[in-house]
Amino acid sequence: MKTFFALILGAFATVSTFAAPIMPTTDGMTWEYIMTQEAGEGFHFSDLKPDEDGKARLPVMYRIDGTQKVDGKDLLKFEMHRTGLVTNTDLVTVDEHGIVCSARIDQNGETTKMTPAQTMVAAPLKTGMSWNFDTTIGRAKVHQHYEVTGEEDVDVPAGKFRAFHIRAVQTVPNSLSIDRWFVNGVGIVKDVTAMRSNTGDLMRSVTLELKEPPKVAPRPQVKPTPRPKKLYVTIGKEVLAVATNQFSADTPKIYARWQGHDLPRQAKIRIVWIAENIGDAAPSDYTIDESTALASEPDSHGIFTLSRPDNGWAPGDYRVEFYIDDALTETVKLKISK
Repeated sequence: MKTFFALILGAFATVSTFAAPIMPTTDGMTWEYIMTQEAGEGFHFSDLKPDEDGKARLPVMYRIDGTQKVDGKDLLKFEMHRTGLVTNTDLVTVDEHGIVCSARIDQNGETTKMTPAQTMVAAPLKTGMSWNFDTTIGRAKVHQHYEVTGEEDVDVPAGKFRAFHIRAVQTVPNSLSIDRWFVNGVGIVKDVTAMRSNTGDLMRSVTLELKEPPKVAPRPQVKPTPRPKKLYVTIGKEVLAVATNQFSADTPKIYARWQGHDLPRQAKIRIVWIAENIGDAAPSDYTIDESTALASEPDSHGIFTLSRPDNGWAPGDYRVEFYIDDALTETVKLKISK
């Protein structure tokens, strides 16, 4: 899953006439976290298996892996390691102004420049300071407002810390809140990101808690990056909701989202909604509807929408088939309950 998680941050300090780095920038510096994910009522995980308490937990690591040059400037590489893969890398500068992200690299190795660059933390931190981040990602405008609300005590597996509480609120394109607890000389010790629906209901929350103090460590073995798919697809209850395959009979709309990768020019993207088994309401493998769109660019993306019938959805098993130029490419199964 991609969020606007700020990478491990330190504090700006001045010692005599020499300015210390605002965060540890030694090559190989590593921060280990415990990640806990929780889905809101009516939403489900599509990629993780929850524990008995309904929460999914796994270790994640952030690590400095040297630098990379972008537009003639050397930027620190902050890698996120998860389940043996580098899922994303932020390219940042660290100076007296704070932590600024100028570009990001996704799991497939594709680099996206941030225009304007994103201020992750404006230094030096102090209670009451604030800043905004406004940009466009794809075709969606993004607005985030950051504010330092004060200093608080926080307990995490790595210990008890006195931390700055940074509160971020995103209002466009969807509702998102980020609460971070930042410790001078250590970095972020806790981070809670919550995504909500248009009605304010929790869809998913992700919590990161520092497991132990940061240290220099060897780069872990990384699995080969899987070959990118031509089409990435998800099904959700809202345009930007978390992916799910569980719906109720009164769900107003079902959204089928697709994201292309290296698509042929003017590729035809076709979607077919199929009722596999809905009892006496329709024969098996009944085609409900289908629609087509053209991919004008190799990385084109789009959304197909199916609205609830007047009498509600018939409970049962459904599937959604995605085609590229008449070739079946991806299939998503879903269930509708009473």
